[in-house]
Amino acid sequence: MQKRQNKAALVSTQREMWKPGNMLYPVPVVMVSCGRMAEKPNIITVAWAGTVCSDPPMLSISVRKERYSYKMIQESGEFVVNLVNEDLVFAADFCGVKSGRETDKYEEMKLDPLPSRHILAPGIAQSPVCLECKVRQQIPLGSHDLFLAEILGVSVDGRYLDKSGRFCLNRCKLAAYSHGEYFALGEKLGSFGYSVRKDRKPRK
Repeated sequence: MQKRQNKAALVSTQREMWKPGNMLYPVPVVMVSCGRMAEKPNIITVAWAGTVCSDPPMLSISVRKERYSYKMIQESGEFVVNLVNEDLVFAADFCGVKSGRETDKYEEMKLDPLPSRHILAPGIAQSPVCLECKVRQQIPLGSHDLFLAEILGVSVDGRYLDKSGRFCLNRCKLAAYSHGEYFALGEKLGSFGYSVRKDRKPRK
C-alpha cells in the first residue's frame, strides 16, 4: 500500500494544471458536405463530431457561425458526414483551410459528388462511409453551434465488403486528428469486452 501511495505522489508532482481547453483527443476527422438549392455544394472539415444516440441513430457536429457552410446547414437542415481515410487526408485539410465562398472544393480536390438517397445534399464518392443526416436540433453553445442530427441513411464503399457481405471498416485505413495533426489509426489493442473474457491475456 505504501509503495502505491509513493508512486501516486510521484506522478502527481509531475503534472501541471492548465486553463480549461478542448484536449479530448484524438477525434475523428470528417468531411461534412452540404448544399442549398441552385447553389454549388460545399465541403467543410469538422473535428468536433461524435455519436450521441444509437436508437434512433444520431450524431452531432459543431460549426462556427462564421463558416460558409454554417448557413447552408442551418437553412437546408441537412448534411452528409463523410469519413476520412489516409487517401483523403490531403483533401480534408484543404477543405478545412479554404473557404467555399471562393473555392469549389469538389472541383479543386477532384472529388466526385455522390447523390444521396434521403436528402438533397451530396456525399463524397471517394469516402468509404457517407452518413446522410437530417438536423433535428440546433444548439447555440458559444464559439460553435451544435447541430444534432438523425442519420437517415448510410452509404458504404463496396470495396471494403468481405465475401460474406460484412463491412470491414478497419480496412479503410481511417484517419484521426489530434492537436493540429493527422494520424493513421494504428495497432489493434483489443476488442469490446476483452477485459472480462476468460481467455484474456494477463495485464502487463
